[in-house]
Amino acid sequence: MEKLMIEGGHPLEGTVQISGAKNSAVALIPAAILADSTVTIDHLPNISDVGLLRDLLEDIGGEASLEGNSLIVNPENMISMPLPNGKVKKLRASYYLMGAMLGRFKKAVIGLPGGCNLGPRPIDQHIKGFQALGATVTNEQGAIYLRADELVGARIYLDVVSVGATINIMLAAVRAKGRTIIENAAKEPEIIDVATLLSSMGARIKGAGTDVIRIDGVDSLHGCRHSIIPDRIEAGTYMILAAAMGNGVTIDNVIPLHLESLIAKLREMGIHIEESDDSVFVKRDRELNGVDVKTLVYPGFATDLQQPFTALLTSTEGTSIVTDTIYSSRFKHIDELRRMGANVKVEGRSAIINGPTPLEGAKVKATDLRAGASLVVAGLMSQGITEITNIEHIDRGYENLVEKLQGLGAKVWRENFDVEELDEVNQS
Repeated sequence: MEKLMIEGGHPLEGTVQISGAKNSAVALIPAAILADSTVTIDHLPNISDVGLLRDLLEDIGGEASLEGNSLIVNPENMISMPLPNGKVKKLRASYYLMGAMLGRFKKAVIGLPGGCNLGPRPIDQHIKGFQALGATVTNEQGAIYLRADELVGARIYLDVVSVGATINIMLAAVRAKGRTIIENAAKEPEIIDVATLLSSMGARIKGAGTDVIRIDGVDSLHGCRHSIIPDRIEAGTYMILAAAMGNGVTIDNVIPLHLESLIAKLREMGIHIEESDDSVFVKRDRELNGVDVKTLVYPGFATDLQQPFTALLTSTEGTSIVTDTIYSSRFKHIDELRRMGANVKVEGRSAIINGPTPLEGAKVKATDLRAGASLVVAGLMSQGITEITNIEHIDRGYENLVEKLQGLGAKVWRENFDVEELDEVNQS
């Protein structure tokens, strides 16, 4: 096993290149199941979730080969093989296999998804959509069974705005008979990215990126080539890192429009930001003011940036309040920040941060992907050495994190450690 070591206090400077969007990639790879010929997905991030999904495509008979950062998927010989356990338990995005396999084969058996434990994240809206399209959905021995004689377009209103449900229903509906209308749909850029791939495959989709998506089903979809959009969450994380410790950092290969809510908050704090067509320059040149943040569905402040942003707020003047309206349990990083000296408390769905508080290196653990990112931010700001365990969570969403940080001047590296050391961290 490995842990991440950070020697804090070193300023960051230079340029960092942003990878393809994780939250797009984990939906685009299952979408390739729907085609009848080769699909090539370019600009894939080299992260563990991508590797797991590639393995799952091969498990059901597909050919999936990597050439650089491109995944070439031949879905011709895929079959509707049950996937009740194993790899599907390791990532939440495995639920996209439900929509894709239902769309192509009219049946699927998929284990309940895993991934980060962020509290209740039910898939009831996904199931509601599948049932509206004509599928029978049952939960049998910890797996979801989906069966349909045929899928027929329907009008589906999502009770809760859900990225996962919006994409999953799209995947099933593109090969249904007739028109499907998804109302109260999520509007995230990743949904537009998936719709772009499906349209390139021959799907007929209108309204992606708005709250009403219309899909006219087609009998078959063909292969295509598609390049993933830049990862707005990775870009936002590096912007936060630059705000924490930056002498001037350029975040390259970004779409600034996707980061408007974060840019607005950083400027409100006193961070200097310059935007160009595909990059953002961030520099901290004075003491920062505390701000209040509330996470909202896109285009609001992203819940995936809440945790690293909370770490940044420990260095700002005054009291800041961070409220997460998306996930009630997304404050597991707070106890770890306290170990490092942060003055933070949780009340209901809000974290209250009093600053500035100097942080000190400590032994901490990443409880989920973005909590791990928050500890990286805190570690870079701290005095001394920070040791982060459970870094498999971080590897799920950040490509070449160590190399990218080293390229900016950070003192960060990986070390091996044994299970007894992990038990010590977990018990402390």
